[in-house]
Amino acid sequence: MSSPTPDLPPELLPLAHMSLLKRLAARFFGHGLTRLRAQHRASWLHGQADGFRSGHTAGFDYGYKEGKAEGLEEGRQVLLIRDSRSTEHPAPQVDDLLFDDWRLPLTAELKKRVKTDVARLLPPSAQPSAAQWKMILSDTPSTSVVAGAGAGKSTTLVLRIVLLVHYLGFELDSMTVVTFTRESRKDFILKLIEVFALWGHTLSLQQARDLVRTFHSRLLPMVRSLPGLERLQAFETLSHRTGPGDAELDSSPFDLRINDAQRQQLNACYRVLYQRDERFCELIQLLSRHALQLKELERDHPDVQKRVAVTELAAQRDEELCDSIEGLWRRAGAWPIKGIEPRRQRFEINGSTFHCHGYIAALDAWVMLGFDPEEDGRLSRSGAKLSIRAEWAVKRTLFQAFCRKPLIWLDSYESSKRVLASLAGDASAGPGFDYKVQGELASAPLLDCFVLAAGFIENLGLDVPQAVGQMSFAQSDPDRYFFEALSRYWRAFEDHLLDQSPPIMTYNRMFALFSEHSPENFKLLGDALLRPMSHLMIDEFQDVSPQIVSWLRASLQEVRRRGPALHVGRGAQRSSLLCVGDDWQSIYGWRGSSPSFFMGFNQQFPSPSTTRVMLTDNYRSHQYIIDAAEHVVRTAAAIPGKKAKAAGAPRQPSPVHVLDRDDEGLARRLEEHYRQGDSVLMLYRRSSDKLLIEKLIQSKVNVDSSLPYEARRLRQMTYHSAKGLQADAVFLLGDCQHLTRSPYKNQVYRMAGLGQERDMDPYDTAQKDEILRLAYVGITRAVQHCYWYVDGQDAQSANGPKASDRIGTGQVFFADHRQSRHGKTVGG
Repeated sequence: MSSPTPDLPPELLPLAHMSLLKRLAARFFGHGLTRLRAQHRASWLHGQADGFRSGHTAGFDYGYKEGKAEGLEEGRQVLLIRDSRSTEHPAPQVDDLLFDDWRLPLTAELKKRVKTDVARLLPPSAQPSAAQWKMILSDTPSTSVVAGAGAGKSTTLVLRIVLLVHYLGFELDSMTVVTFTRESRKDFILKLIEVFALWGHTLSLQQARDLVRTFHSRLLPMVRSLPGLERLQAFETLSHRTGPGDAELDSSPFDLRINDAQRQQLNACYRVLYQRDERFCELIQLLSRHALQLKELERDHPDVQKRVAVTELAAQRDEELCDSIEGLWRRAGAWPIKGIEPRRQRFEINGSTFHCHGYIAALDAWVMLGFDPEEDGRLSRSGAKLSIRAEWAVKRTLFQAFCRKPLIWLDSYESSKRVLASLAGDASAGPGFDYKVQGELASAPLLDCFVLAAGFIENLGLDVPQAVGQMSFAQSDPDRYFFEALSRYWRAFEDHLLDQSPPIMTYNRMFALFSEHSPENFKLLGDALLRPMSHLMIDEFQDVSPQIVSWLRASLQEVRRRGPALHVGRGAQRSSLLCVGDDWQSIYGWRGSSPSFFMGFNQQFPSPSTTRVMLTDNYRSHQYIIDAAEHVVRTAAAIPGKKAKAAGAPRQPSPVHVLDRDDEGLARRLEEHYRQGDSVLMLYRRSSDKLLIEKLIQSKVNVDSSLPYEARRLRQMTYHSAKGLQADAVFLLGDCQHLTRSPYKNQVYRMAGLGQERDMDPYDTAQKDEILRLAYVGITRAVQHCYWYVDGQDAQSANGPKASDRIGTGQVFFADHRQSRHGKTVGG
C-alpha cells in the first residue's frame, strides 16, 4: 500500500518528483559538501524533502496502527455491553401467597371518626387500649392477635366487625366469625347484636347466627351443595331425636360420647363386615382374647406386696370361695354360660393351689368368675372374717401378679352376656368387649376405640388406611391387630354411612373433601357459598387441627383464584384473615389440635403483609393470679415476649393457695365464698371427684340449680370445659399430669410433620407441655381467689411429670400449704 503524496511546501514539490538516480546523486554530492563544510542549497532541499517524506511515511504507518488498535478496543467495548444479557431462561416465580397485595382503605380521617364514635357510644370501661386499636384497625390482608387470658378480645373483635360493616360497607355475607363452642358462640352473638344497635344497626338473631359460626356449621352447607348430598347428615351430630336443620348446626361435634343412633350405625357396619371379611373376623378373635384376659400387675406393686403374705391362707379357703361365687352367678341366671365349659382347673400360685371356674376352647383360655359390683359388698361365707368381695380381691391380685396362663376374668353378669354373644359369633350388638389402646387412660368398647383412633388420625389430615400402612409395632403388641382391623373397618364404615338414606358422613371426611388435596371440589361451589370465606375472623385459633388448617388454606386459595368476579358490585373486596389465640391455652392436643399453626402463623398463611398484635392487658385477674399461672407454663414452647399485666382498677392480690387433697376442707371453703356472694367455679380432672364433692356441698348445689341460669353462682366442670369462663373464686381439684406414653400417636404425629425433626416421641413431648397449659387455663379462670387441691403421689403418678412440679418455693404469688413426708409445710 503506497503513501499518498505529502503536502510539501511549494519550493520542494519539484524535488519530490525527481528520479531515484538524481536523488541518490544529490545525496552523494551533499555528503561531500558537508565534509568540505560548504553548503549546496539544492542538495539541502533534496535531503529535506527526502526526510520529510520518510518521516511522514513512518508517522502514517504508526498512526494507522495506533488508530486501528484504539478503534478495535472501542468496538470491543460496545460489543461487550450488548452481550451482557443473560443467556439463561429462568421460569417465573410461583406466587404461593393466599392474598392479594392490598390494604383496607383506612384514612386518618376515618380512623379519627371511628375512635370518636367509640368514645361516645361505649362506656369508659369498654374503651379499647392502644394494642386493641391496633387489632381493630389492622389494614393488612392477614393479622395474628396473641391474646392472653382475660384480654378482652371479644369486645375488640365485635368492634372489628363494626368497622368492616358500618364504616367500610362490607356485606355480612362476605365474612365469617368462627368460635369453637356453642357457649362461646351464643355469648358472642348476644354481644354483637347489642353493640350493633349502638351504631344504629338492627341485627336480627338469624343474621347474627349466619355470621357467627363454628367451623363445622360453615362446612356442612358446602358439602350439602354437592350432587346427591343435599340431605347429608353429620355422623357426629346424628340423633334419633332431631333431623337435619339448625339444631344440628348448633350441636357440638366435640362430644366424644357415642349415642344410640351412632352406635346403631357402628354395629350395623360391624355385623356385615364380620360376616364378609374373613381376615377382619380373625383379627377380632385375636383382639377379644387379649382384651378379656386378666391384666398383669408388677410383683412390686403395693397391692401385691400387701396380699402376697396371705397366699397360703387364701388357698386354703379357695374352693369354698369358688362355691360361693358360683352360687351367686347361678342365682342371677348368669352361670353356666354357653360356650364355656364349667370345669375347675388347678393353678399353682407361689406353691399354693387355687382354682378357676371354666374353660373356653375357642380362645384356649381359662375363665374366672368375679364378684358382680351390683351384689351386696357385705356378703360373706359362713364363719369367714372377710367378705366375699374382699376374698375375691385378694385372689384376683395374686393371679394378676403370678399367673401367666391365658385367663379371662368376668367381672360382672353383664360382661358375661357380651362374652356369650361374642363366642356365639353374634355380631348384631358389636364386638361385645372393651379394648385399651396403649397410651389411652382407660379401656372402652372396641368400636368406640375405632372412632377415637380414626378421628385422631384424620384430624391430623391423614387417611386412616394409609397411616396404618406406615405404622409399625412389636410382634407381641396386640395394637398391630387393632390398627389392621381399624383400617378394614373404617373404610367400610364410611361407605356404609354414605349408603344410608339420607346419606351420613363424618366431619373429618367433609373437611377432606374440601382440603388442599381436593381443589377440584371447590369448582362445584357457587359464589354464594364461597363468599363468606372471603373475610375470616377466627377465635381460639391455637386449637385448630391440621385438617381444619388445610380447609382454610384451600378456601382462601379458591377465593383468590376467582378474583374480582367473586365480588362484583359489592363493598367487600378481595380476602383477609384475622386470627385470635393464645398458645398458652392450647389444651386439645389429645384430639389432634396443635398450637404450632398459630405459633408459625406467617409460614402457614403466607401473605404480602401481616400485622402482629400482642394483647397483654388482663382485665380479669389480679397480678398474683397472672404471675402464678405464667410461672407454671413458662417452660412450655411458646410465642416469645409474652408477659401479661393486670389492667383496670388495682385490687388487693391474693396468692394461689396450693393444698393437699382435702374434700371436706374444700367444701367448707367453697361454701364460705358462696355465702359471701362470690361466684364459684369448681374444676375437676375426674368425674368421680365431682361426685365426691357434690355430696359435701349438696345443699348449695340444690339452691343454685333452682335459680335461672344467669343468676347461678356455682358451676362445676372439667378443666377443659372451663375455657372462656371466670369466677371470683376458683377451686382446682387434681393435678395436671402426663401419665402414659402413646406409641401410635407418636408415629402419627411424625407422619403429620408435627414436633421436632429428631424427636421420636413428638406427641408425648407435646403432651408434657399441654399439662402445663391446662393448669394455666385453670388458674386464670380466677378473678380474685384460687385454691389448688393436689392429690398425693401414688404408684402410677410417681414418675410422670406434673404441673404442680412447677410451683417451686419462695414465690409471693404461691402459698404452698402442702405437708411433706416429715410433716412440715412445703414452700411458703
